[in-house]
Amino acid sequence: MDLRKPATGPGRPTTLNPEGWPRPKGYSNGMMGRGTVLVTGGLVGWDAEERFADGFVAQARQIFENIVAVLAAGGAGPEHLIRLTWYVVDLEEYRRSLPALGAAYREVIGRNFPAMAVLGVGGLVEPAARLEIEATALIPDPE
Repeated sequence: MDLRKPATGPGRPTTLNPEGWPRPKGYSNGMMGRGTVLVTGGLVGWDAEERFADGFVAQARQIFENIVAVLAAGGAGPEHLIRLTWYVVDLEEYRRSLPALGAAYREVIGRNFPAMAVLGVGGLVEPAARLEIEATALIPDPE
């Protein structure tokens, strides 16, 4: 059986889910494709003037907007995301925020669910940051 499933449209990365595995909720187990790789640094929940949003979900929303801005600077969009790595200072705060976090994600990123990992960390370089996210995108080769 072919384990690759097209991700809504030509030129889009392909999601991977091994046979017999449950369908992931809000992420992909794997992604693959051909094209130009775009990576971000660890982005935090502040605006262009380095003012932090207030609270976990507000910071996450700002990070999503920051990711979209970096993607746009490279000629990409949220549909090109293939991986997100989250660094969270309080995993319980993350878990409590999941419904609102999911809504904010869908409002900014859409229904694009790349491979993701969430890691609990002891702290971040910016003391006011509640989380930091690194993003990887794949801009498909022209067909």
